[in-house]
Amino acid sequence: MSKNLTKRSEDYSKWYNELVVKADLAENSAVRGCMVIKPYGYAIWEKMQAELDRMFKETGHQNAYFPLFIPKSFFSKEASHVDGFAKECAVVTHYRLRTAADGKTIEVDPDAKLEEELIVRPTSETIIWNTYKGWIQSYRDLPLLINQWANVVRWEMRTRLFLRTAEFLWQEGHTAHATETEAVAEAEQMMNVYADFAQNFMAIPVIKGIKTANERFAGAIETYCIEALMQDGKALQAGTSHFLGQNFAKAFDVKFANKEGKQDYVWATSWGVSTRLMGALVMTHSDDNGLVLPPNLAPIQVVIVPIYKGDEQFEAISAEAKQLMARLRKLGITVKYDDRDTHKPGFKFAEYELKGVPVRVAIGPNDLANGTFEVARRDTLTKETVISADIVSHISDLLEEMQAALFNKALNFRDSHITEVNTFDEFKDVLENKTGFISAHWDGTTATEEKIKELTKATIRCIALDRKEEAGTCVYTGAPSVGRVLFAKAY
Repeated sequence: MSKNLTKRSEDYSKWYNELVVKADLAENSAVRGCMVIKPYGYAIWEKMQAELDRMFKETGHQNAYFPLFIPKSFFSKEASHVDGFAKECAVVTHYRLRTAADGKTIEVDPDAKLEEELIVRPTSETIIWNTYKGWIQSYRDLPLLINQWANVVRWEMRTRLFLRTAEFLWQEGHTAHATETEAVAEAEQMMNVYADFAQNFMAIPVIKGIKTANERFAGAIETYCIEALMQDGKALQAGTSHFLGQNFAKAFDVKFANKEGKQDYVWATSWGVSTRLMGALVMTHSDDNGLVLPPNLAPIQVVIVPIYKGDEQFEAISAEAKQLMARLRKLGITVKYDDRDTHKPGFKFAEYELKGVPVRVAIGPNDLANGTFEVARRDTLTKETVISADIVSHISDLLEEMQAALFNKALNFRDSHITEVNTFDEFKDVLENKTGFISAHWDGTTATEEKIKELTKATIRCIALDRKEEAGTCVYTGAPSVGRVLFAKAY
């Protein structure tokens, strides 16, 4: 299976596209720009969703659901918000079809035009803040901490499975607070939650930072982000959290009576991650043989494959396999016993290697006689023989070891691809020949930021939260700079 996979060194983009399809994660649909997420891909998303949902609820958030359709007039209430999304909106104009005059085809009924067009949500700030107006009257109603799991539509012209599709799945948090301080703390907290998830479950190291004014979410005062680096040296924005100030509260007249009895506008945040994380997972860890999944998110952490001839051997090996499966499941390890007689062991080995199952256990007649198991790990493609008495603890320890090893490998790659430059020639050379993050001084102007993007296609990914304030000169204009920012080409 992996023999037919394009190598990363030959064509990284083609490798990614092929792997997503061959590993049964997703495929293109009959609707342009939209994807079908297949069961194996959705199982990974479900694990992501479960862990994130747990983390949200541990920080006091509750789930709700809001309409898919948003009245067009809502978007005109917050000017910068509509400017940011206007070119990506899908619009519903009619509510009925009819049979055409030829009696065969279907057409839109011109008499069924909506009084007001509806926008298929690209994000839900407007419909949610219109709703919050009825929910919030007093400081006793605050903070309001709401999250929703939903689909959104952004009419992308150039699409790629998981990374950029016209419709995608995500979660979006929307919170209301009595003070600016509380809202800023919420936005920072959720950025940290995303970073925790990326590093401890996805095994992806991220840089926490804030976006420049040019890269902020439409309508935000501040956008916090986590930025990751893929194996091809391009950055990927893995999550964002926005401090919205009082912009949406003023647009939708959401006021509350404070403790002094005075009316004030609430302070807002929004934050979200999407199925784009699936793309990040694939591109950070996988290799020329297929997917490499971190154990904490693998739908199947261990697969057991029997090797046998005849019914007698099969029954004896199956008994041993099922006993091992039960012992592993008691530890919360997800196990699959593949006893299909329609495929040979070699086929199964290749299939689970392509799908990135972390640990493969093979049991043959010699293993049965010797009281051993053959254990193969997906990340290093190494095998070892383990005695029966040690097998459960060995696999448990191995899964933890693999999770840490994948993170450290990605961290070493990321850190070795952060390059400080002081001239624009150095900047262009690193971008062309080394790739990765470029740490460079910037004069703080949008004009310079856009000029560098025009010349190199590199954008400012973030102003790192842990950056050192240091005087310098802009890598492009030579004007004064107060610190370095991180540039990169990005997905």
